[in-house]
Amino acid sequence: MEKIDRQILRLLTEDGRMSYTDLGKATGLSTSAVHQRVKRLEERGLITGYGASIDHAKAGRPLTAFISITPFDPASPDDYPERLSEIEEIESCWSVAGDESYILKIRVATPADLEELLARIRTAANVSTRTTIVLSTPYENRPIS
Repeated sequence: MEKIDRQILRLLTEDGRMSYTDLGKATGLSTSAVHQRVKRLEERGLITGYGASIDHAKAGRPLTAFISITPFDPASPDDYPERLSEIEEIESCWSVAGDESYILKIRVATPADLEELLARIRTAANVSTRTTIVLSTPYENRPIS
């Protein structure tokens, strides 16, 4: 990938609503050249979408945790993402190598909500869980360089 494309990706990661004109000023390209490059980055699948950054505390879900899940029966079907897909508090689900099968990133309002969520996850997926509560987030979703 060219250096200028990386710069465009970094700028869009920082501000997904940045105009083509502002991207052009920041990169030294014309507005039409930036538009063409962004379109190519989208077509190549490097840009998969645009979204808003949310203040989760203000949205009522200040507690973030990572929940590792391990099946009770290793021979059971690996369909945990499907079993858990309807649980709205799960923000992300990663398949991982190691002792656990998946790690879930969740957001809830209170420790009591976390406890209730853990029960729902264990029941829905028939798994054991290990939970790590986030105390602070110095940075997240850093732009590429």
